[in-house]
Amino acid sequence: MSESRGLSLLTRVPPGVFTGLTWCAAMVYVLAVYATFPGRSRPIDYPQAGTSPSISGWLTLAAATAVTLAGSTLLHRRPLPAFALLLGGAFAASMALNMEQIPLLLFLAADVALGFLAAARPHGTSLAAAATALGALVGYPSVRLLLAESVSATAELADALSVAVAWLIGNTVRQARDHTRTSRAQTAAQAVTAERLGIARELHDLVAHNIGIIALQAGAARMLINIDPPSASEAMTAVETAGRETLAGLRRMLGALRQAEPDDASGSAPLGPAPGLADVERLAAATAAAGVQVEVRWLGERRPLPPEIDLSAFRIVQESITNVVRHAGAGSCQVSIDQRPEELSVEVLDDGRGCAAAAGTGYGLIGMRERVALLHGEFSAAPRPEGGFRVTACLPLPTGIR
Repeated sequence: MSESRGLSLLTRVPPGVFTGLTWCAAMVYVLAVYATFPGRSRPIDYPQAGTSPSISGWLTLAAATAVTLAGSTLLHRRPLPAFALLLGGAFAASMALNMEQIPLLLFLAADVALGFLAAARPHGTSLAAAATALGALVGYPSVRLLLAESVSATAELADALSVAVAWLIGNTVRQARDHTRTSRAQTAAQAVTAERLGIARELHDLVAHNIGIIALQAGAARMLINIDPPSASEAMTAVETAGRETLAGLRRMLGALRQAEPDDASGSAPLGPAPGLADVERLAAATAAAGVQVEVRWLGERRPLPPEIDLSAFRIVQESITNVVRHAGAGSCQVSIDQRPEELSVEVLDDGRGCAAAAGTGYGLIGMRERVALLHGEFSAAPRPEGGFRVTACLPLPTGIR
């Protein structure tokens, strides 16, 4: 936790602070060299100093420091002009110290700034800054040659290499950040798409079954209205009940979609408990009232199931029964639920003329296949050789509930 806080603090520090500190450290080193070895022609190998700066040289060093600090201050708001000031400071300081090249130590502030520009600014800006830095490295020896001073081409190549390294490091940081941002956006888009598909499946399963029952009961009521009014009244009562259940389910789902957060206090109705295999008997009773008898067979030991498996198994049974009611033309069907230690098996059989969606193009079958695939199970739906239709789904169970 402390490391992440440190990194967060580091990213909030303006880049000009780092360039300013780098320059100040370089100047402290230079001043320490001339204070320790005053008046010597070449006190140490690096920096390659001439004689100690004159009064005008010291004034130039002070001006170069002021220019560099000003560029550090403007780096975030005006990157290219600020970068030019940093290069100007390194150029002026090197001339004041009578260096044969711009020392890498004095050029580090510009390298740090270039790395920040490559990481945070568009490619055009960072490439323009890199070209400007290379131009300064070419211009410095050119000016010294015009002044009949000695130059060091080897050291200039080292400075040019530092420019390339600084830009590559910054660009790598930029690419990593862009990749992270793109990955997060793709993950969010996939989550939204998965949620929409889940909502579409739930709406289909909720509405299709009840609408099928309503259509069947309404047709029965129309035929019985004149010859058996009490039975017609019962059918219309079933239509009313199914309609109210459908509306209640839609309200719960839409209320949940309106909530911004789970603990939102906006007054929207929360989504009620998800149905499960415990509701299969109620589903069979409602289907029987519509004229299709559903025989439910329980095999194995009934134990609590994970919510996602319980819901998916119920929706598979519900959609299969809906297809029987709407397409099979059968008067009955059989539902078998077998909960074994390693898997849950669901089978729905009917002896009708076969489901109209048997070719696999119906949304109901597609939704069932998707549910089973998400749970890493096996699904099949096909006509039976002896007539009718058969739907099976095998869902693996987690080891914790076996």
